Amino acid sequence: MAAAPVKKVPIHLQSSQNRLYIKRGQVVNHDQIFSADVYVEDGVIKYVGPSGDFVVPGGCRVIDAAGRLVIPGGIDPHTHLQAPFGGTVAVDDFYQGTKAAVAGGTTTIIDFVLPNKGESLLEAYDRWRSWADPKVCCDYGLHVAVTWWAPSVAEEMRILCEERGVNSFKVFMAYKGLYQLSDPELYEVFEVCRELGAVAQVHAENGDIIAKNVEKLLGSGVTGPEGHELSRQEEVEAEATYRACVIAHQAKSAVYVTRVSSKLAAESICRARHQGVTVFAETLARSVGVSLHGMKTASLLYYATSPPIRQDPETPRQLMRHLASDDLQTTGSDNCTFNKEQKEVGKGDFSKIPNGVNGVEDRMSVVWEKGVNMGLIDPKRFVAVTSTNAAKIFNLYPRKGRIEVGSDADIVIWNPQATRTISAKTHYQAVDFNIFEGMTCHGVAEVVIVRGKVCVDEGNVRVAEGQGSFLETPVNPPYVYDALAGRKLEDACNGVKKLDITQNLEIEIPDHSHDTPLMSRDAFMLSGAPALPGDSMPCTPSGRAPRQEGQRNLQDTTFSISEDLDTEHRTCIRVRNPPGGKSSGFW
Repeated sequence: MAAAPVKKVPIHLQSSQNRLYIKRGQVVNHDQIFSADVYVEDGVIKYVGPSGDFVVPGGCRVIDAAGRLVIPGGIDPHTHLQAPFGGTVAVDDFYQGTKAAVAGGTTTIIDFVLPNKGESLLEAYDRWRSWADPKVCCDYGLHVAVTWWAPSVAEEMRILCEERGVNSFKVFMAYKGLYQLSDPELYEVFEVCRELGAVAQVHAENGDIIAKNVEKLLGSGVTGPEGHELSRQEEVEAEATYRACVIAHQAKSAVYVTRVSSKLAAESICRARHQGVTVFAETLARSVGVSLHGMKTASLLYYATSPPIRQDPETPRQLMRHLASDDLQTTGSDNCTFNKEQKEVGKGDFSKIPNGVNGVEDRMSVVWEKGVNMGLIDPKRFVAVTSTNAAKIFNLYPRKGRIEVGSDADIVIWNPQATRTISAKTHYQAVDFNIFEGMTCHGVAEVVIVRGKVCVDEGNVRVAEGQGSFLETPVNPPYVYDALAGRKLEDACNGVKKLDITQNLEIEIPDHSHDTPLMSRDAFMLSGAPALPGDSMPCTPSGRAPRQEGQRNLQDTTFSISEDLDTEHRTCIRVRNPPGGKSSGFW
């Protein structure tokens, strides 16, 4: 029998499948906002500029982005898809999890390989690749956790860096008896990371104190889910956070603190950064999005995660302020989802609750709602903390995290006027509840483009298993290692150079006690004609208006201020090596 004829796709339709032209949008990068059209071909951005300077090819799909922002696709640097934990497995696998990520505007994730204690890191890495490669709907990279320590582990870290495309390793100061390393082991891991040009990451909670607290609480009859946060209070996170910074500094290593969930931990990072420690840090969508204040005890079961979501209703706002002031640089989701039935295994013993919640789908909208819509950050800082800074820290920039010629066409057309109400009934995640249930968010990923392919449009999500690729993350990211070497850094927000920390400064301390909110939501809304600031308006990390001529520009020094960093409304005054040679603390 003769073979059936091959149906040929007309050439104009072939072109429309790999050519996109986005017109009349406002491009937002971490350092500027400007009106421009964007042309994409074969998954790469080929043109960014005025419409009059470009001839649109025939057979090209045109997307009208008038009244919209054209932003880099989100990068979630912290996910746990399909992750084994406590005898069960997270319900969002690499297909469902990345589909949900794309639905919310995230086009790249970096997941964690978690070797069992004593297991080869290389074998664990291969297992994660075998799970992810056939399923991912967007590009992904991998961090590898160092869950035990021996000379053979150091050798495998070298192989992962040189041959397997990994540039970051995570250690745990928590989970005693499972993943926790001792302080001397942390020191050695940090040294190896520095020698390899890798990024050292740390989950900072004092595991020894937590183990004692769990034992004491269970022994006194506190078995319900309220025991989870009681066993790992803020100071337990803050102490470990600062200790990790000290160990990294002694090992002459940079460190990236994951999952910052409390005001005290953020203040510890603020203090360490201004004493010259090269530390970067992330907070999470859950930590800036919700608190446990007023929640019924029975519901706490479903919110259990580590470090915990905090009770204090002021914590989300304070963490957002730390993002605004660049004490914290990135936002992740730590997406590790377990259904209600899985969570209820710990109903009578909080120490058995599988740790983890959702966030990969809702991260972008939650950060916009709690940051931009509340007037605490501007759209440029939003791009920095949801995309660009992660790309820089893990050495994917400018391939990822920027709208620029030559960058991957991971693009989100963001509608700042639209709203969406988060619900488990409508989300794409496999989990059967949502910790942000009922939250109405301003700001919606209206169109999501993954490597040039339109995957979200008109409310529809169209992805295919395996359409994403593994991303190799090269060692020696300049953003990290230039800072470690004391070289000048490009500021994450506005492109100014930060001074070398060895300089002595004379500073003036302005009074911000009567400041109005940093920005109003209306300043960012678009209606027909763009109302957003153009690229002539510089952006400070806090989103304040630019200085007037004749005033001192504090961006030209290493001095900055975070307001109201705790309930006592202290001001964190940051001075590196002031006259007299002593590092400053808190006043």
